[in-house]
Amino acid sequence: MPALPVRSAEVLSVAGLSKTFPGVRALDGVDFTARAGEVHALIGENGAGKSTLIKVLTGVYRPDPPTAAGTGVLTYDGSEVEFATPLEAQHAGISTIYQEVNLVPLMSVARNLFLGREPRGRLGLIDFRRMHREADTALRGLGMRVDVRRPLRELGVGAQQMVALARAVSVEARVVIMDEPTSSLEPREVATLFGVIRMLRERGIAVIYVSHRLDELYEVCDTVTVLRDGKAVHTGPIAALDQLRLVSLMLGREIGDVREEGLTKFSGGHDAEAEPVLRAAELTVRHLLRSVSLTVRPGEVVGLGGLLGSGRSETAKAIAGALPPDSGRVVVAGVPVRTGSTPAAIRAGVSLLPEDRKAEGIVPGLSVRENIALAALPGLSRFGLVDEARVDRVVDTFMKRLHIKASGPHQKVGELSGGNQQKVLLARWLAMNPKVLLLDEPTRGIDVGAKAEVQKLIDELAGDGLGVLLISSDMEELIEGSDRVVVLKDGAVVEELGGDAVTEDRLLRAIAAAPAAPTHSPSAAPSDSPDARDAPGDDQAPGDDHD
Repeated sequence: MPALPVRSAEVLSVAGLSKTFPGVRALDGVDFTARAGEVHALIGENGAGKSTLIKVLTGVYRPDPPTAAGTGVLTYDGSEVEFATPLEAQHAGISTIYQEVNLVPLMSVARNLFLGREPRGRLGLIDFRRMHREADTALRGLGMRVDVRRPLRELGVGAQQMVALARAVSVEARVVIMDEPTSSLEPREVATLFGVIRMLRERGIAVIYVSHRLDELYEVCDTVTVLRDGKAVHTGPIAALDQLRLVSLMLGREIGDVREEGLTKFSGGHDAEAEPVLRAAELTVRHLLRSVSLTVRPGEVVGLGGLLGSGRSETAKAIAGALPPDSGRVVVAGVPVRTGSTPAAIRAGVSLLPEDRKAEGIVPGLSVRENIALAALPGLSRFGLVDEARVDRVVDTFMKRLHIKASGPHQKVGELSGGNQQKVLLARWLAMNPKVLLLDEPTRGIDVGAKAEVQKLIDELAGDGLGVLLISSDMEELIEGSDRVVVLKDGAVVEELGGDAVTEDRLLRAIAAAPAAPTHSPSAAPSDSPDARDAPGDDQAPGDDHD
């Protein structure tokens, strides 16, 4: 879309903003300004600092104390402010729509829309008739026809998101923040959302728009700020950047700046003609994946490339049974596997090392020994009794093989470093003797030394004949560690690179320039109204590539 003139009215801004958590500097001297009548895109990869910045702007977090005059200052409507709570920010006129709907499922649609500001009659009682009438009018303005007396939980995720949108725009907001607002919307609902955004712009409201879908940004946004490693690396008109340049800013890699020297690409000695140990065919998940197909051969490391939200983690979870696909097949070593069943995938020889090891992997209160043996316990038991001697042998074997540094097998995993926690997770799944290992960001959040050890271990596992699917946001790691790279965009495979074609330049261009598949699945049946497809139990949760 053509660039709009930059507005001068600064509604919300921060200068030199920093936010530090124990051991982590999430924001480092960030400057950001939202102007009246402007749609400002805020983008960046996982861990870039987007969520932290939003939480500071809305009073969830307080920024670090200023280190110099004028730094770390939050200015709203021309005055310095400090929001102690999200409610303070909301009352001031900052409205936020989160990716995860933050409404009350058991309450009615109307109560959710007017929560905390219900119209009242003379005696101070809620005027339900007026509330229902005004809620119906607000939703009809967004193209929704729904009984506003229904409990919100009876609506699908997409319709709930539209209710959240109606609530946000119905208050007297000066700033509306939208965090991945289209993640669970149908194409027609997306068109409605974009119409609302344009209406907000015309009313002089500042819109901060967070999305990983680049095509959307170019359609509705005027300005873009790119965050990387907690710093704002670029701010300017989005029309001045093509997608290739935008991707390079997000990833911190210059186009054409490819270091050929010193790259020791691993080629695990796999047989390119061998029968695939893993074959995923036409995996489709509503809103998330579009007919994703890939193969992995014994001894081969296949990388999954793409930006945050491209469908990388969702693909791995669909293969491992953690995300039930609407359609598609998974075949391991020539044997079909029942999709949507984690136990069936594990029995077939598929092991998944999840991206968030703390939330989905380790059990911090349990020991190293207990964490390693956790998945293998059924095979280490007889007649319901655990063979403790066999457990000790397995744990000792993998602690030595993976060089896990701990005071002993009985030390709590939560006391170990990030790198050693990651090794414990690897040991757990290697103890299952898998045929295929799915690694989702295996070196994220660990130090350089531990990272090198994990990368070396991956090479050794492939050398032993294990099939590996590697997901990584580290482009250099993906290129050096993979035999082939399957590139995803908007939940669909857009290119596959192999051999000499696995380079930074080719990967960047595939991510940025490849024609995107439809952002939202057209397989869903059309409906006359946003709520026509909604029914209890139909909710499909959005993906988990969190910042």
